[in-house]
Amino acid sequence: MSKRLRVAVVVDGVGHRKAVRGDRLWAGRLATAFVLGATFLLAGCGEIGRLQTAGPAPSAPVAKPKSTFVQSAAAEKEHERILSSYGGAYDDPKLEALIGKTVDRLVAASDRPDQAYKVTILNSGAVNAFALPNGQLYVTRGLIALACDTSELSSVLSHEMAHVLAKHAAIREDQARQMAANATRAVADVANDPDFTALALAKNKLTMATFSRQQEVEADKIGVAIAANAHFDPYGAARFLTAMERNAELKAGKTSADPRVQDFLSSHPATPERVANAQNTARLYTSSEASERDRDSYLAAIDNIVYGEDPSEGFVRGRRFLHPKLGFTFTAPENFTLDNTAQAVIGVREGGSQAMRFDVVRVTAEQTLGDYLNSGWMDNVDKASTEDLTINGFPAASVVATGDQWQFKVYALRFGSDVYRFIFATKQKTTESERNARETVNSFRRLTLDEIQSARPLRVKVINVQPGDTVESLSHRMAGVDRPAERFRIINGLEAHAQVKARDRVKIVVD
Repeated sequence: MSKRLRVAVVVDGVGHRKAVRGDRLWAGRLATAFVLGATFLLAGCGEIGRLQTAGPAPSAPVAKPKSTFVQSAAAEKEHERILSSYGGAYDDPKLEALIGKTVDRLVAASDRPDQAYKVTILNSGAVNAFALPNGQLYVTRGLIALACDTSELSSVLSHEMAHVLAKHAAIREDQARQMAANATRAVADVANDPDFTALALAKNKLTMATFSRQQEVEADKIGVAIAANAHFDPYGAARFLTAMERNAELKAGKTSADPRVQDFLSSHPATPERVANAQNTARLYTSSEASERDRDSYLAAIDNIVYGEDPSEGFVRGRRFLHPKLGFTFTAPENFTLDNTAQAVIGVREGGSQAMRFDVVRVTAEQTLGDYLNSGWMDNVDKASTEDLTINGFPAASVVATGDQWQFKVYALRFGSDVYRFIFATKQKTTESERNARETVNSFRRLTLDEIQSARPLRVKVINVQPGDTVESLSHRMAGVDRPAERFRIINGLEAHAQVKARDRVKIVVD
């Protein structure tokens, strides 16, 4: 969570997080934003491309002169927006060298070796990758930390290159324009039949989503072909898609908050479908020379990479959120999972019946906190419920609001020159939900100097498995992560009952 908050978290058509300016949050939509912000799978792509997906014919790629990457003013503006949203660029010469070498191989193996690319590593613990139409590729350090070898990373990069080459963004824009035109004609033709108009709009939306899913499947096939022709293991894509699926399940807890259930019109197909498609495509290359995983070089490059949040933007440790830079901390209720996004800290209770959002808002020194809570930024506020409070010495106020399916308890708390907002949502008001909200707000306090000085990021450490080591014993060495044994298996690509062997190289998370 950065201090520049004052935005709502929404999910766009390709699964990316984006900011909506202003702090007007409609009560009926708040809980959905909470749930999506906490659990959506950040495996989405912004742009992908089309190559001919020929069968196995992986002759060694011929080195060709590199093209010069050109960034337009509009692309540069979008680049800066992306950097701002994802915590800036992550500077790591070892990783940059590995990625540069990998991209060179993929470009030489593609049908468009004249297309130039530039890769930026984003300083975000989210698992995400996407591209701009001009060949600017983005990959988060969270994704890099999850991958287990260069072939898995190459599958992500080649997938994004495919989006660029196929000009999928332009195709989507054309489709969107056509959808808008069709909707306009429907409204004009049946102005007196609103049911028909709604049906026409729904059909167009479904067509748009299906088309985008087809793009994703196409890009997966193209990406596998490029990676295989560059002599990387073609099964890297299937392995990494599986890792992302397992990572998302660990985060979401397989509850009703799972975005794959809620957002059924998502442009991304179900991950099991993508895994199956990637495996089928990879089988076309099993008799080729495409088998390199390059695990040792990859692990050497990611050793000591930052894992999870950057403390400068605040970070989660179990149920606790700390922001050393701003100097405060609070603890979420039991059975809540916290997610620190660029816009807010989102918490969801196991089962999805309760949620919370913590962010910062602009309130002038002259405006009372009670007046702010009743200023109209949220609908259906019960002004009679407004209460002035003092929480651990900080002035605060609370109010109650209602929605169609959710009930809300909202707190505003002034900490120095800033005002922080806790929004608690529950499907049914209970003694437990009231206690959860009250105890969370009461846990807000100033960090001590020792706590601030000791706050440091988690990092990936690559170690050798020693005789006698097991998944369980190694997971006990993991720091700062929940469900360490499961997370150890996921970040190392180990199946549910697989065990490590002496002299294996594995990743653990340390502080």
